[in-house]
Amino acid sequence: MAPGSVKQTASAAQSHPAVRALARGGYVAMGLVHLLLAVLIITVALGGASEQTSQSGAFAALAGAPFGVILVWVIAALLAALGAYQLADGLLARGTDDSDRWRRRLTSWGRGTVYLVLAALAAAIALGARPDSEQSAEDASAGVLSLFAGPLVLGIVGAGIFLAGVAYAGIGVTRRFQKKMSYPGGGLGMTVTVLGIVGYVAKGLALAVVGVLILIAAVTTDPQAAGGLDEAIRSLLALPAGPALVIGVGAGFAAYGLFCFFRARYADL
Repeated sequence: MAPGSVKQTASAAQSHPAVRALARGGYVAMGLVHLLLAVLIITVALGGASEQTSQSGAFAALAGAPFGVILVWVIAALLAALGAYQLADGLLARGTDDSDRWRRRLTSWGRGTVYLVLAALAAAIALGARPDSEQSAEDASAGVLSLFAGPLVLGIVGAGIFLAGVAYAGIGVTRRFQKKMSYPGGGLGMTVTVLGIVGYVAKGLALAVVGVLILIAAVTTDPQAAGGLDEAIRSLLALPAGPALVIGVGAGFAAYGLFCFFRARYADL
């Protein structure tokens, strides 16, 4: 298929009302996932059962509820739709020049890939899989460390994740998320803005901690030092006033979840 035909197909699909509705539903699904994550994180901070404070843990907790498996399948489908929309959006990206166009393109493709990975994870859990996100992170780190220049490669990955966390927090502080949304006026618009700021900063903090853990694993060549969101939460808990800090992170994830619900309504698609 010629490049022009591919773009025409992507444009036609992207502009279809049903596709846009499904993509907006994907933001609702993201909101629900983050609210579940917030509950798990705050529960752990308060000394509750040590559930997996990760996306897989949220999906598993939901799947264990009555009719939960059906809801997990719905979430998987909506996240897949949002991921496909973002991939098409990257293909159709426009910019002031080539570098700006490719920056926008890679950003959209990156977001689309994340949504598709989450969709695949949700589908796997709906089918009965129960992955251990912490063990998976350690196994992946061990695999990288076994390669030639493995510690250097793992360090670069950790630094990249840390910088992504800083960038995520920066999006919240600078309110860049507003550029792709048509805001309501008055107090509602201010509420959406505050939720976005708090949510992005909390997610950025959690991601930065994950990056630091991977950097420690690279420096010490100890894959068990690496970890995902589970280990990041445990690391924050070990700090002075750790429980309060983790509760704050959980509240931030809840704010991001609520922000996603508003994003489903007001995002420019």
